[in-house]
Amino acid sequence: MITTINPANGELLAEYPSMTDIEVGNVIDAAGAAADTWKTWSIAQRKAPMLRLAALLREQSRVHAEAITLEMGKPVAQAVAEVEKCAWVCEFYAEHAEDFLQPERIDMDGMTGMVTFDPLGVVLGVMPWNFPYWQVLRFAAGVMMAGNGIVIKHAPNVTGSAIALEKLFIEAGFPENLYRTLHIDIEDVDRMVGEVIDHPVVRAVSVTGSTGAGIAVASKAGKALKRSVLELGGNDPYIVLDDADLPQAVDVCIAARLLNAGQSCIAAKRFIVLPAVKARFEQMLLERMKAKKMGDPFDPSVDVGPIAREDLRDQLHVQVEQSRRAGAKVLCGGEIPGRKGYFYPPTIVTDVRPGMAVYGEETFGPVAAVIEAADDDDAVRIANDSPYGLGSAVFSKDAERAAAIAARLEAGNCFINAMVKSDPRLPFGGVKQSGYGRELSRYGIREFVNVKTIYFG
Repeated sequence: MITTINPANGELLAEYPSMTDIEVGNVIDAAGAAADTWKTWSIAQRKAPMLRLAALLREQSRVHAEAITLEMGKPVAQAVAEVEKCAWVCEFYAEHAEDFLQPERIDMDGMTGMVTFDPLGVVLGVMPWNFPYWQVLRFAAGVMMAGNGIVIKHAPNVTGSAIALEKLFIEAGFPENLYRTLHIDIEDVDRMVGEVIDHPVVRAVSVTGSTGAGIAVASKAGKALKRSVLELGGNDPYIVLDDADLPQAVDVCIAARLLNAGQSCIAAKRFIVLPAVKARFEQMLLERMKAKKMGDPFDPSVDVGPIAREDLRDQLHVQVEQSRRAGAKVLCGGEIPGRKGYFYPPTIVTDVRPGMAVYGEETFGPVAAVIEAADDDDAVRIANDSPYGLGSAVFSKDAERAAAIAARLEAGNCFINAMVKSDPRLPFGGVKQSGYGRELSRYGIREFVNVKTIYFG
């Protein structure tokens, strides 16, 4: 059985039966048959159910947001925003897929070449719990508008959300079985995901999750000679230069650290600050972090809800304690509260140096690590001193100076004077151990197509 737990109080929410090997195989076969039909639909025909899905997400946003909050603890206002963002990505691909997939003609000395973008078939999505709707729709909207079918292996602790999403696709009018969820028990996930990847109907796989999960799935996909896209962990640096607008920078840094209780691959994690502004930055950060309210995620006044699972909360605390013992100073937070649920308070750790857990590891929770850099070059060196390369940010009033730093950062995304976020109009993904391939924009929809050359002699 698959169980879901309310992280705000530790109580059981529901139990769901996991699928047998035969059931999983039947689901994949059914998805393959549906994909064979779907690929014959024109992009204009695919547009109607995608727009209907967007409308349903907007109409039912509060219902789905409450389901998200119950299962993984996100403040309900943030969950509503997540569902509405899902509607946006559906609308975006419904409106732009035809342009993104338009065949390209190439003149060749009197001859003509053509490049077409054809669907692959069924794509497996391995999805995480932290944005249980957005991560799925960010992947699925483009993949399906390109003519593919989907099977999803969602995180077990958000199984209720996974079921609700599958029902939405049916209600929106997509062909039956085109989008299906695989309910796989955590104890059997490695074997069964490997068998799903090996299934001849499955043509590719996309993973959003930890670096370890990405390595495991990519290894299996590579062995089966199947395409993969990996959007993995991050240890995002936010560089605060000595000419930054400090009040604005601090507000953005806090929002980027505390959104979803800091449980995001693109959350701000390392704050790299120049000496001239470090003391003021820390003081302002401390005042504003301490003012944030932690508690019941259904309370509209609450800023920070619980960590999604007890083991994740405990792991986060170990990282803080290891860093403290290594010489870091905890300015606020850093203690597990004596209350029900898997809460962890907004925490600032300063005097952070190489070798400390909060310097080199991804901290998946509301923990801000402050690191001093001697100058711009040192800030770049520290930012790149990481196996990760997902998001990054630079704060400066000098756009040219900030852009010069952005050009040197080893990351898939760099935002200047703004919080890193995914946007349907921009490609999203990382480098190094943060993964490869891209989601969103025209780059994302072309990841899971056959780029076919046709030559007219």
